[in-house]
Amino acid sequence: MALAPRAVLVHRRSEDDELLARHATRGQAEFYLRTRGRDLAELDDRHAAAREALRTAGAAVPTDWRRATVEREDLDRFLFEPDDVVVVVGQDGLVANAARYLSGQPVIGVDPHPGRNAGVLVRHLAEECRGLLAAVRAGRAALEHRTTVEARTDDGQRLLALNEVYVGHPGHQSARYRLEAPGAAPEHQSSSGVLVGTGTGATGWCRSLALERRSRLELPGVSDPGLVWFTREAWPSPSSGASCTQGLLAEGQDLRLRVETDGLVVFGDGMEHDRLGLVWGQEVTVATASARLALVVG
Repeated sequence: MALAPRAVLVHRRSEDDELLARHATRGQAEFYLRTRGRDLAELDDRHAAAREALRTAGAAVPTDWRRATVEREDLDRFLFEPDDVVVVVGQDGLVANAARYLSGQPVIGVDPHPGRNAGVLVRHLAEECRGLLAAVRAGRAALEHRTTVEARTDDGQRLLALNEVYVGHPGHQSARYRLEAPGAAPEHQSSSGVLVGTGTGATGWCRSLALERRSRLELPGVSDPGLVWFTREAWPSPSSGASCTQGLLAEGQDLRLRVETDGLVVFGDGMEHDRLGLVWGQEVTVATASARLALVVG
């Protein structure tokens, strides 16, 4: 007998939750904010809206489905199943956080704060979930397939990201490595890290780098299979260069870095706690991933 579909609701702690975890009591949290000219009521409203959106989305799951709930900080320990339908309730970034642990499962992004979030990835209201879940089950949901980026190390470690991967020092200090990019001579570099981003990431961190350096690169679109990469603050010296600091990677091309500093890391989409560690002499390869985010758009 086939198992019933499973809906996985993904959420994150609210600002209220984080303040209470830090200050232990509501009174202490209120005092902390009041002495800084802030009011806890503002956070209470957002907390209540997020909880109500999560409750409404959960109530929309058909009674004959299985269900699970996972908080953002536990994503790296949660086992997604191939036939899951993932409902993300939160900001756009939470979809990116969840996407790196998926392998093609449909994702419904729910915005608990319409007008506050950009709504690029969380496009739906909680009240729409019932119809969207039914559409997914019937195979008639409209999907937008977004490119993801993958980093692989020479000892078999793997990391996936929707926006971008960062390779560098965990404290964003100087990292030394040998960079090999398509169409360019290998170069020893010392920089504050390398970013490799998708079309989705090209609207965020990678875009800010492109604007800052007035780059003329044509950044990829959200469904384009190519990637864009930037070296951050490469330092020219007698032993390091700065002539190869940005470029595009077509599908099938990769960027290779051979580590020349112990203790470098690779992390994706800002989740620094879930990272790969790199040691001197190790090699990491970054390229378009085979998995794509299946975002439910209607």
